[in-house]
Amino acid sequence: MMKITIDTDKPGAKINPAMWGLFFEDINFGADGGLYAELVKNRNFAFPNPLTGWHKLSPSKARGQISVLSDDPFNLHHPHYLRLQSQGTDVFGIANEGFRGIGVKAGEAYNLSLRIRGQSGTPALRVALYAENGAVLEEIELSDFASGWEQRTAVLHPRATDAKAKLYLLLVGAGAVDIDFVSLFPENTWKKRPGGLRADMVQALADLKPGFLRFPGGCIVEGSELDKRYQWKETIRPVEERPLLINRWNYEFLHRPTPDYFQTFGLGFFEYFQLCEDIGAAPLPIINCGMACQFNSGELVAMDELQPFIQDALDLIEFANGPATSQWGGKRAAMGHPEPFHLTMLGIGNEQWGPQYIERLAAFTTAIRAQHPGIQLIASCGPEPADDRFDYLWPKFRELKVDVVDEHCYARPSWFFDNTHRYDDYDRGGPKVFFGEYAAQSDKMVSVENVNNLECALSEAAFMTGLERNADIVAMASYAPLFAHKDAWQWTPDLIWVDNLSVVRTPNYYVQQIFACHRGDWTLPTEISSKDQTQPIYASATRDNEGGEVIIKIVNPGDGQEEAEIALTGSGKVQDIATAIVLAAASLDQQNTLAQPNQILPEEAAFTITGNPFVISVRPHSLTVLRVKTRVR
Repeated sequence: MMKITIDTDKPGAKINPAMWGLFFEDINFGADGGLYAELVKNRNFAFPNPLTGWHKLSPSKARGQISVLSDDPFNLHHPHYLRLQSQGTDVFGIANEGFRGIGVKAGEAYNLSLRIRGQSGTPALRVALYAENGAVLEEIELSDFASGWEQRTAVLHPRATDAKAKLYLLLVGAGAVDIDFVSLFPENTWKKRPGGLRADMVQALADLKPGFLRFPGGCIVEGSELDKRYQWKETIRPVEERPLLINRWNYEFLHRPTPDYFQTFGLGFFEYFQLCEDIGAAPLPIINCGMACQFNSGELVAMDELQPFIQDALDLIEFANGPATSQWGGKRAAMGHPEPFHLTMLGIGNEQWGPQYIERLAAFTTAIRAQHPGIQLIASCGPEPADDRFDYLWPKFRELKVDVVDEHCYARPSWFFDNTHRYDDYDRGGPKVFFGEYAAQSDKMVSVENVNNLECALSEAAFMTGLERNADIVAMASYAPLFAHKDAWQWTPDLIWVDNLSVVRTPNYYVQQIFACHRGDWTLPTEISSKDQTQPIYASATRDNEGGEVIIKIVNPGDGQEEAEIALTGSGKVQDIATAIVLAAASLDQQNTLAQPNQILPEEAAFTITGNPFVISVRPHSLTVLRVKTRVR
């Protein structure tokens, strides 16, 4: 038996209410093809190959041609458009494959929008959804086209559910039309916003009760070269004018190339801030510091040319927080949000290292603090949790007096189990820690064999007990990456897996959710002592002031059940009925999949306490949370 002693009348560190949060990056089709609910790929023929995602449809009797033109376009920012010409001998046109298919559900509505103009003749345009097996799910016809560009809209109602449907555009009759900006969105987006986000994916985020959302990513912020970096100002234009940018995950891995992966920025900075507001998460944008990804080109902006990058950071703060009468606050207001977004944190760079980073970081911190002293500045500490780069940076951060340091680690579960005491001896006089990217790797980093199994999730839970116990130095933490599409991923493991119709919450997801939903307000001193204990046990405890509860988290990754005697010292009477939340499975190899999404789920139940101390049985392969009501003497 083991004994867990918790001193309830000696609260330690105050826990940051935003401690457990989210890190979003457009990897694994996380934005286009994922969170951004647009169903048409390459909707404006702007990809380097303008017909990427589109396929010619020409039945044997059809006579016609397709061509991509750029004279007199609908939009000068994206001048390519499609011309369909048909002799009228049969229907003739094109099909869009969507993002590994177009997911539609029977009985739901899908809003079609396109720009079109007539060129010759009086053909109609048949718009249809075809199932993967070739069945027609829905079709409508548009006709009487003007000689100038006009927007046409329609609502499609598929008669069956299909994850791999295609959208057909077919000319009926002789003539020619020009087509551009073909868009299809589910009506049932998050909060029913036209052109918005995929509702089930946002709901999964909201259910995590995140304290913050870091965006728009890590490596895509830097770009493999500087001309491929993320530029936030480009993403707040009208949607039709937002630029196209190749995603670095398009070409990063030889073993997982994704040549159709581009960023359209339909999910831009305004939408990120809005999402934060929707799910109650503090916004944490990351900005480029004048350095491209050091794993790629490492391209640098010269120090005497850095000012535009610094100005972008200052303008971002004004966009988020400035009054509607200011230049950038006015742009936010014009987008429909006159009130500020209450930005309090800003990350400068992602996984940067070396003296070049420190030199540029110093310039950013000086400028931002001069104008916005209330903004917390977060510095990057490189890609590893302990190497020469890491050791060089930390003293420099103390000299610069940065507020928070962003540490990252992807490693085997053993690293997370072994490092539960990592922060016990950190210098409390320096910057706080943001453990901003981490995930246990069942095989090894960048391996295609990595899976989100229970062992990885429990190793992360054990590590998180150490983060929680050290909440005076660890201010925030977030798992990464967040999303992955099962047919278009570059990196695994990931917190949430999706296909075109469904969402799978992994065991790692439930660990994050449990810690966020059972956070507490203050840490409580916790000691684990062994009485013939046969396997490692990990624990932390906090106090929830409002509920008058002690929240105890216990991780048992071992194969055997453990009896635990829990003593709450310093408390008065312990109430008889408490709540237990348990995440467990028979095997550490178990995982949730699209075929079996609910193999591992948290279970909640009441249990009876017979006194203080009291004994509980801790299941094997488990994370257990106990919420015990007490009266403090």
